[in-house]
Amino acid sequence: MAGSDVPGMESKHPAWVDITATDGASARAFYAELFGWKLQLLEGANYALVQPGPGTLPGGIGEASPTQAVGIVTYFSVGDVEKTLARAVELGATVDTPLWTVPGLGTMAIFRDHDNNRIGLWSD
Repeated sequence: MAGSDVPGMESKHPAWVDITATDGASARAFYAELFGWKLQLLEGANYALVQPGPGTLPGGIGEASPTQAVGIVTYFSVGDVEKTLARAVELGATVDTPLWTVPGLGTMAIFRDHDNNRIGLWSD
């Protein structure tokens, strides 16, 4: 059964890309130069927001920590994060980061697929 056939799991589109690097400042300089991204550094967070624009997916670039692994996570917009995460687990995925709410913005979770890729889910 395709994801769009399951209530609450309507397939949409990538909504956010999150890059976590061993050296956040270096990664921000690299991607700003490579792609021409305009970045807004969040004071005290060692994280910068990628300013959306034509052809640019919104996202952020941060630095790894004991709770945040190096890598790239693409978040996909879904109708219901909890249902989609449960379905991913039924299909063999494992939960990487459980469901959490970003106050005033939406709900997120991350799972690992069969190849250990980290995939994010987002619902506002």
